[in-house]
Amino acid sequence: MENYIVSARKYRPDTFESVVAQKALTTTLKNAIHSGKLAHAYLFCGPRGVGKTTCARIFAKTINCEHPTANGEPCNECESCMSFNQQRSYSIYELDAASNNSVDDIRSLNEQVRIPPQIGRYKVYIIDEVHMLSQAAFNAFLKTLEEPPAHAIFILATTEKHKIIPTILSRCQIYDFGRIEAADIVSHLQNIAQKENINSEHEALRIIAQKSDGCMRDALSLFDQMVSFTQGDLTYSKVIESLNVLDYEYYFRLTNYILAGEIAQALLLLNDVLVRGFEGNIFIEGAAAHFRDLLVSSDPATVPLFEGSQELCRQYSEQASKCTARMLYKAIKLCNDCSMNYRASRNKRLLVELTIIQLAQLTSDEADDASGLGPKQLKPIFNKPQSNDSAVAVPQPAHTSSKAPQAQEPKSNEKPVAEKSKPTAQAPTPTVMQGRPEGLRTTQQTSSRTLGGMFSATMKKQSKEQSSTPQSTTPDTAPTAEASNTKQVTTELLIQAWTAFAMQLPENERALSDRMKIITPTLHPDNEFSIAVDNQLVADMFEKESKRIIDGIAHEIGGARLRMKIIVNKVVVERHVYDRTKQYEILKNKNPLVEKLREQLNLELS
Repeated sequence: MENYIVSARKYRPDTFESVVAQKALTTTLKNAIHSGKLAHAYLFCGPRGVGKTTCARIFAKTINCEHPTANGEPCNECESCMSFNQQRSYSIYELDAASNNSVDDIRSLNEQVRIPPQIGRYKVYIIDEVHMLSQAAFNAFLKTLEEPPAHAIFILATTEKHKIIPTILSRCQIYDFGRIEAADIVSHLQNIAQKENINSEHEALRIIAQKSDGCMRDALSLFDQMVSFTQGDLTYSKVIESLNVLDYEYYFRLTNYILAGEIAQALLLLNDVLVRGFEGNIFIEGAAAHFRDLLVSSDPATVPLFEGSQELCRQYSEQASKCTARMLYKAIKLCNDCSMNYRASRNKRLLVELTIIQLAQLTSDEADDASGLGPKQLKPIFNKPQSNDSAVAVPQPAHTSSKAPQAQEPKSNEKPVAEKSKPTAQAPTPTVMQGRPEGLRTTQQTSSRTLGGMFSATMKKQSKEQSSTPQSTTPDTAPTAEASNTKQVTTELLIQAWTAFAMQLPENERALSDRMKIITPTLHPDNEFSIAVDNQLVADMFEKESKRIIDGIAHEIGGARLRMKIIVNKVVVERHVYDRTKQYEILKNKNPLVEKLREQLNLELS
């Protein structure tokens, strides 16, 4: 049985041309070799698995090559190249600074530097993970690194440049290696698959590239793992099954549910994801990436930013045409906020469910035009959108026609409205307020679970329905916006809006949120409400945030103009200074036995 060699070692680049996605750096090194302008010390820094040590080895082999090619590559035929390829070269040394980081190791290195090379012009020292050297080792290395012999060249490699002391950095030419893009990794994996006669789908390799996070070594390790799992048939379905990655079809379905207002189906989709063993933050971060891909696919100028096949890009462009940029911006922000608050949340599933509900409400603010995002109204949470629309639409002409002839008698209009509202609560006959009890019941059932988005949607809907009643009964007197807003504010709505705003505050404003939860506002005439606090410090905090609080409550209610008054209830503590006689009198009045004890013991006050 042949010895198996992993792809990361088998297909490790041995020429500058075969290095992936580091074109600028390799060109600079080749030009330096061609012109003979070689520095005595180089520092290669960057993330893991991007080719730092590989480029150092190729560079060391090339500068000692006896017959380099015209384009600056090693010939791989001379004695120097062959000895290096067979790992028996005495001119190129590799030192692992992670395990040789003491002062004695560096002193031994300094002694070896004095000996000239046996083969080739230069003696090259490659020190990997140089940031692991101790402070004393760095100081012992300074003089040699600054003025080495003419035949010595040092190549330092590190993943953490910030840990290297400035005196070392100032003595080196610094080359920063960047992360490898997913497209370059996919292209490299396709070449390897062709050489190994492995059937591979482009989407499967793209998943491997995304999972590797710009590290070619990790990508090759995952590639070998997937080849073993799939027996040489790399398909998209098998790769996502093995790597436990969520399929993008989940996010296409989620977006369709959001656009259609099917919140119940979206929550069931989340439950399916959680049942499969995925964490909620993985799902929500994937949703944020999906909305980002929709955003870049919606504009032909940003389509090149999409990383995927042409077929997948077509699917994203098709779904992006149903969304607006404003909706996608807000969706990405909601998902990002949920991802940041996920770790601190005590009820993580509820946080993700609330985010999904808020995502579904984004489309309600869009116009009913070419955007295809539905009417200008908030979507119910668990009820079908058609039921409330039909209940509101049917009786409006009847009210308008019956009240129009009596426009000059406002008193006679009030009584019929009250009489008609009474059987509405008792019988299932469709009326203007039919959807209200069910909406309130949904709010009451879910308020204990802090579903702020559902709470806000129900209150907005209730305020709209209340504002529609006086308009249908008195069409001749068109009220102003300020008057309609005044009639909408009630004590119940004010308290509900106050509580909803407090629940929606982020984690970093917990102090303000906790204060608002224990304070009950009091409604006064002319849309003024007051709150009572116990000290001036809390009053200053509410005064500073008063505009934001008023705007938030007004948004929850429906745009009413409000004014907030802050009352400080100071607790007055009376302090008196008593002498010993007075203190004893007070103590004696509280407990007469004290006087009896004094008499028995014949005690006197000092």
